[in-house]
Amino acid sequence: MNVFEVVENGSAPIRTEGTSVSPALSASEQAYLRVKEMILEGDLPAGDMITEGQISEELSLSRTPIREAFLRLEAEGWLKLFPKRGALVVPIQPNEMEQVFEARQLIETHAVRVVSQDAALTTALSRALTDVIAQMTTALADKDVEAFSSLDTEFHLTIVLAAENDILSDVYRGLRERLRRMTTRSVWHDQSRMERIIADHTELTRIIVDRDADGYSARLLEHMIAAHSTPAQRAFRFPTSGRARPGDWPS
Repeated sequence: MNVFEVVENGSAPIRTEGTSVSPALSASEQAYLRVKEMILEGDLPAGDMITEGQISEELSLSRTPIREAFLRLEAEGWLKLFPKRGALVVPIQPNEMEQVFEARQLIETHAVRVVSQDAALTTALSRALTDVIAQMTTALADKDVEAFSSLDTEFHLTIVLAAENDILSDVYRGLRERLRRMTTRSVWHDQSRMERIIADHTELTRIIVDRDADGYSARLLEHMIAAHSTPAQRAFRFPTSGRARPGDWPS
């Protein structure tokens, strides 16, 4: 069953973000998910030093699963472990947001290019995206920021999944996590920005219907800059080709 069949049967498509942890999970898995969530949400700020004891007390878990979680998070690049000192929450690197934007632009544009070669697949994708936009509109009306954020992720992931490339889909999920950590919480409490996101998604869907991969690429970059960056960052100039140049992004 593909993502479009899931949507049309009335079930929610795959989502990659969320804070709930099933009690059926092992203590190690719970620790991993909860510490990672704290990093992504900014509860453990980039550059902070943390210890097993500190996190063990905060999460009411023993040190063994915390240690295992730390090792796993170090392997993923979120933590840097220092023996007998603790773990450093890896700082956000200069130009990281620009690099994430460019990587997302490449992957999403590739997906749109693949989909545009098949009229039926294009139609199925546009229907799935229209359904997500409707849910986002409802979430905005209900002032449900968490649902809105999850649906924003769902919109873009649905496009990537349509290309049916599992490796690129996994890479894309990692990019979304990086971007989530860099995006301030205030973004999701700005109603005008949320309205802009819905308008952008509607336009991106129209471009997909037109099967215009190059137009999608340029418009996507504008959308990401407006949705996920600060006013100072949005002020930078990017070329008409739609790709940001190294060094153009303000520090």
